[in-house]
Amino acid sequence: MSDFERRFASFLDEYVALHPTGATAIGDHRYDDRWPDVTEAGRVARLDFVDRWLATLGGFAAADLSADDAIDRDLLVMELEAERFADTELRDETWDPLQWVYLLGDGIFPLIARDFAPLAERLASVAGRLEGIRALLDGAAIALRGPGDGRPVGRFQTEKALEQLPGIAELIDDALAEAERAAPADPAVAGLRKRLAAAAVDAKTALTAFERHLTDDVLPRSEGEGRVGADLFARKMRHTMRTETLTAERILAAAEREFDVVRAELIRLARQLWPRWRRGSPPPDDDGAVVREVLDAVAAEHPTADELLDFCRAENTRIEAFCLERDLVGLVDEPLDIRWTPTFLRAFGGAMLISPGPLDKGQKAFFAITPMPDDWPPERKESYLREDNARMLRLLTIHEAVPGHYLQGVYANRTESLPRAIFSSGLFAEGWAVYVTQVMMDAGYGADDGALLLTHWKFYLRSVTNAIIDARIHTAGMTEDEAVALMVDGGFQEEAEARAKFDRARLSSTQLSTYFAGSMEMWDIELEARRRAAVVAGADPSTIEPRGLPGGFGDTPGFRCRPHLEAVIGHGAPPTSLLRRILFG
Repeated sequence: MSDFERRFASFLDEYVALHPTGATAIGDHRYDDRWPDVTEAGRVARLDFVDRWLATLGGFAAADLSADDAIDRDLLVMELEAERFADTELRDETWDPLQWVYLLGDGIFPLIARDFAPLAERLASVAGRLEGIRALLDGAAIALRGPGDGRPVGRFQTEKALEQLPGIAELIDDALAEAERAAPADPAVAGLRKRLAAAAVDAKTALTAFERHLTDDVLPRSEGEGRVGADLFARKMRHTMRTETLTAERILAAAEREFDVVRAELIRLARQLWPRWRRGSPPPDDDGAVVREVLDAVAAEHPTADELLDFCRAENTRIEAFCLERDLVGLVDEPLDIRWTPTFLRAFGGAMLISPGPLDKGQKAFFAITPMPDDWPPERKESYLREDNARMLRLLTIHEAVPGHYLQGVYANRTESLPRAIFSSGLFAEGWAVYVTQVMMDAGYGADDGALLLTHWKFYLRSVTNAIIDARIHTAGMTEDEAVALMVDGGFQEEAEARAKFDRARLSSTQLSTYFAGSMEMWDIELEARRRAAVVAGADPSTIEPRGLPGGFGDTPGFRCRPHLEAVIGHGAPPTSLLRRILFG
């Protein structure tokens, strides 16, 4: 073991003690019964940890580090700098009540959902966290007064927190139900029931008080819209991307150029598909109308609301068979559970992948699909189903499951570098999922279905518009009507999806940019890999042009897709700036 690896072991011991719910997420279960210290003293302790370890990591001489250790050291420096930014400048916990709902859910859900330890042990940890909810929410009430720099508490965030807060009580009830089912046959669980029940009553009482505090005190003075402003957005982007080169301005400019290119491809394909999908009707002169009418016809083919999970399960089986047939990438057998999204996470998106931590070997990943709210009117429900129609769900399954987030997460957890497995980059993860969906299309997935290709470009255009609205909403005052018009009229999305995305953009500044920016990075990395392969094969690398639309790169001497894909995801999920060093030196 190198000196750096020994120091990292000490670092990790300190880190998980300061971040108990983060420890649970990565599979370190020493602190599963605790919450982070949310007092001012806790913030000071975290900042002290950051400063001490930045000094320690900066003290390593380059000559004393192997190439791998140097990359891991730089990864930790990036992580610590981002944490300092969050605790000194962003201060989400002071103006975004939804962050407290996420913290509560992240502390309870994995203890119930994953069987990493005997049920009695996990329920004891649940009881410990339930017993600590009152103090945690007392801290939340103190914190939710704004960060002190003129930013008010977000009204929209407060409203969403009130909507999602009942999901925490649902998790508590789930824990009680688990105990009830297991107690007759498990004496250890039976012995916990009294403690767990008492903790549940106290936790629910605290949740009710917090809900009342949000309603009566926080909401009336919540004046913010959740827009972080141009300056903070730019600084946050640096930490989201973990690089100085992927600036907010560069990403927005690239997205606006890509928007026009992809839209032109959609128009070309729609005119080609018109006779099949709009049989007997003459195509209109307006290009946008041609695309919209063909997509409308395609969208009519969708499963019902209660068929969504089974549809995606069956599609994942077909996708895996395609990957095997084409020898595209090595598959894995770690468990994947396709299920409904836990209530506390439903404000964030229509689908997501919740992976187990790298220390939780053999645990399930959850491909979670958010059901429609029961109180939506019928026309909004139909709009939602039309957006996530049968073909869009096929693409979504690639993105979230295989060879997207699920497969990438399994490979990441297998990496020999624990820092890279633990500290993952959202830019890498989202970029990979967008990129590899295009790889599947280039490899011939669904090649006999022109409507699938059309839907794919619409799906990709969604990631492009994500980046545009992310920047414009937070830096240029883009209104809801303007954002919806861009997504519906420009990006051919359904109105229900567009309005939900406008909401999400206000809840997650810079995150929506990671899909497009990350895919740009992945294509640049593949271009470099192809050029290097051409050199080894004795070919001229200057003839390998950047990928264009449509059709991909074409054949490159010496380049094989499977080894490249497995090399990209075989080193954890580091920032792409570090991935280049890992792959190319």
